[in-house]
Amino acid sequence: MPVIAIPPCAKSHDYEESIRRAGGEVRILDYGKDAPADVVRSVDGILLPGGGDVEPALYGEAPHPAFDAVEAGRDAYELELARRATDADLPLLAICRGIQVLNVARGGTLVQHIPDVPEEQRDNVNHVMREPPYGIAHDIWVTEGSLLERLMQERLDGDTLPVNSRHHQAVKAVGEGLVVSATAPDGIVEAVEDPGKRFCVGVQWHPENFYRTGEFREIFEAFIAAARR
Repeated sequence: MPVIAIPPCAKSHDYEESIRRAGGEVRILDYGKDAPADVVRSVDGILLPGGGDVEPALYGEAPHPAFDAVEAGRDAYELELARRATDADLPLLAICRGIQVLNVARGGTLVQHIPDVPEEQRDNVNHVMREPPYGIAHDIWVTEGSLLERLMQERLDGDTLPVNSRHHQAVKAVGEGLVVSATAPDGIVEAVEDPGKRFCVGVQWHPENFYRTGEFREIFEAFIAAARR
C-alpha cells in the first residue's frame, strides 16, 4: 500500500481513516525526528492537514488581530515539506490550512480574515460552520476542465458542489504553478491544483469529515492512485 505522510495535528483521525479507506497506509510525522528531505524520499505522498493560521510574515504581511498561531515550528516544517514535495513531484493533497500552506510555499498570499471582505462581495456565504463537522455550509463552483471537476463529476449539479466549511482565511494571490479549480459564490477560493504535477490538489473545505459516507472519496482515491504510481 502507498505510504502517506501526515504532519501531526490536533484532529488526525478523519484524515487517517480517509487515507486507509482509499487504500493507503498512514505515517504520522514527528517534527523532531522526520526531516522533510528524508520524508519526501521515503513516502509515496503527503497530506497537509488543517489547523491554525500561517504566520503572515511568511507572505510579507503584518498579522490581523484575529491571527490564530499554530504550534511552534509547524509553519516552517510544513512549508519545507510542501516545497520539497513539489520539487520531487510527490503526490500532495492539501486540506483547509493545508491549501494555505501550499499557496504560501508557492509564493502566494492569503486573505487573513474573510469577515473583513466588504459585505457586498461576501454574498452571505457561511464559511464558519463548525457543527456538525460534516454539515453542508454552502455550495462551490467547480472550474470546467479541472482535475477536481473530473474527480467529482458524478456528484456535481452542473458546476455546483455542496461542501462543509470552517475557516476564516483563504487563498488570495495564487502561488506559482497553481490554478484555481473552485470558488465559493462570494469569490473566495475553495480549491487549487497544479496541472503540471502528478497530483497536487488543495481544497479549503474538509472532505475527510465525510469518510463514513464517501461524498469526497474520489479525491482520496485519486490521491492514493497517484501515490501508487
